[in-house]
Amino acid sequence: MLIAFLIGALLGFGVGLLLLLRSSHDSLRLDEEKQMLIQENQIVVEFMHNMVEAIGEGVDRRELFKRVVHAAILSTGALSACVFEYMDEGRKLRGSAVEGLFPPHRPLPESSRLKLTTRARFIEQILRSEEFEVGEGVVGAVAKSSQGILIPDAEQDPRIIRHEDPALRVKSLIVVPINFRETKIGVLAIVNPVDGIAFNETDLSLANSLAEQAALAIHNLDLMEMQIEKNRLDLDINLASNIQGMLLPREFPQRPNLDIGAIYNPAQKVGGDLYDVFEIDENRIGFAIADVSGKGIPASLVMAICQNNLRHFSKQFSSPAKVLTEMNRAIENEMRRDMFVTLIYAIADIKNEQITLARAGHELPAYYHSQDSDANRVGLEMISSEGMALGMVPTELFEMVIEEVTIPFRKGDLLLLYTDGITETTNQSNIEFSNARLADAIRLLHDRSAEELNNGLLEAVSRFAGTKQAHDDITLLSIKHI
Repeated sequence: MLIAFLIGALLGFGVGLLLLLRSSHDSLRLDEEKQMLIQENQIVVEFMHNMVEAIGEGVDRRELFKRVVHAAILSTGALSACVFEYMDEGRKLRGSAVEGLFPPHRPLPESSRLKLTTRARFIEQILRSEEFEVGEGVVGAVAKSSQGILIPDAEQDPRIIRHEDPALRVKSLIVVPINFRETKIGVLAIVNPVDGIAFNETDLSLANSLAEQAALAIHNLDLMEMQIEKNRLDLDINLASNIQGMLLPREFPQRPNLDIGAIYNPAQKVGGDLYDVFEIDENRIGFAIADVSGKGIPASLVMAICQNNLRHFSKQFSSPAKVLTEMNRAIENEMRRDMFVTLIYAIADIKNEQITLARAGHELPAYYHSQDSDANRVGLEMISSEGMALGMVPTELFEMVIEEVTIPFRKGDLLLLYTDGITETTNQSNIEFSNARLADAIRLLHDRSAEELNNGLLEAVSRFAGTKQAHDDITLLSIKHI
């Protein structure tokens, strides 16, 4: 009986000791996991702080990727890492930032190894130039699935490229996506631990955490750059709008037998049209209308230059063709190759009751004559004259082509200058308003004042377009002999 009791006691003590040891082991394991979790959190927090500082310093996307790669190497104890960024609208990948001797995605040709003296520079050049499809290789597979991959023993994995160079052999590998919600940014690949011990699930978890924070940082950087660009664009637009507002005359020279009206209706806040009316002398008034290619500050500056040159040369030359020729000479070497200006310059001679004009590639002016002295007839015609846009060709060629026209300008006559925003306005069926409809509207409205005529023409264009939004500026300049 005593022996049985002792045996039972020993068995109970053993089981208790075993349970105590197991509990102690579990506690140590939990403590170890807790410490690893704390360490991972510290690494991630420090990484987040580093990313915030980087964005605050105004670094670009590539520099941010470099910091991601560096943090990944330090955190996991790896020999090398690389961030692959999406190219070609997300269909391809290419190395954007690399640290260490990261193995290229494809086998290296023997001949290419001699191009650079150091392997590191050579590998970096290969990674930056090498593009591969989403789905190709391990990196491409992660890009396609958006799921991280851990390969502890990469030497036994058939998906891994075998390079002859021992320094480029992949022994252990982690590849994780850099995604922000549904937006795919890139892929982070980490290769070969320094200590030779294979990567494990803890390393994969850490890499995923770093990639998530990197994605958030890149997303915030993109948002900040978009906001900066928007603010810069808003500033440009406001400045250009102010410049444009200063260029357009608010008051016209007053003559008892002239009625002048102008409308400028930009499709956006800043347009590319210009009109000007100014006194040359007691008997002559200068009129101009122009359309500058492009929008924003560049177009506004070109408009300012054109207006300044127009007024300057109009004091020196009485011929509109000569004025336009000198304007072309002044700007032909200053204009950007993708910019040009179409312009009409007309001089109304009140004493001699005539208008002389020249056209630099602009829309044909509409001339309504209330009475023909020879045929005693009323009519509307588009005044045609040769001419090329300012800034398009050398002055020698411009001068050969430009043509000057003089027309009578008597009581009841009307000259209408306009930009192509009028005639090229389209309706829901993509049919243009056209010169023919403009002519019909002028015939209907010609007896109104210059201001009423312009408003009537603008209303006719608006009715024709219906609900379709205007995509070009509309400018009208009417001169009536009353």
